[in-house]
Amino acid sequence: MAKRDAKPGDKVTIKKYANRRLYNTSSSSYITLDDLAQMTRENVEFEVVDAKSGDDITHSILTQIIMDEEASGQQMLPVSFLRDLIAMYGNSMQSMMPQYLEATMTNFRANQAKIQEALREGISNNPIAKIHETNMAVMRAVGEAILPGSKGQSDNKPEASDDADEIAALRKQMAEMQKKLDELGK
Repeated sequence: MAKRDAKPGDKVTIKKYANRRLYNTSSSSYITLDDLAQMTRENVEFEVVDAKSGDDITHSILTQIIMDEEASGQQMLPVSFLRDLIAMYGNSMQSMMPQYLEATMTNFRANQAKIQEALREGISNNPIAKIHETNMAVMRAVGEAILPGSKGQSDNKPEASDDADEIAALRKQMAEMQKKLDELGK
């Protein structure tokens, strides 16, 4: 990959030309989608713009990288998740999904190291493992509230009464939000 000459914190601009070539304006070099994937893994902020129109096409390029990763055998997204995601397009909850997915990923990244350490230790009574179980229960509850009937049968584990009360409260809040959104959509 071409070295990055920009200062830390700067956003690198990548220009995409009609011939499908990607040009890193920071390093003055042509790069590939693999280079962009590596930049993403290294937390390098970048935007991809169409060289002719100047339109920001970062979203479609990132989606293309995901498709390439999935096609190369690096499958990470379960079919059920993809189906649920597709089902959300046109749904009254569609506008909430980006924030929900972003918050979920932020939470996952924030707890990733702690969760990995707890799993390495293999201690089932580890407080971090319990936090992970609670986070997963909340995510399942929110997913069920957003897409009723999407709850995985194999994921069902008995929850403590505190968790069950919290989940019930979240379901109620989500149902109220769904009702308000449905009313706004009319």
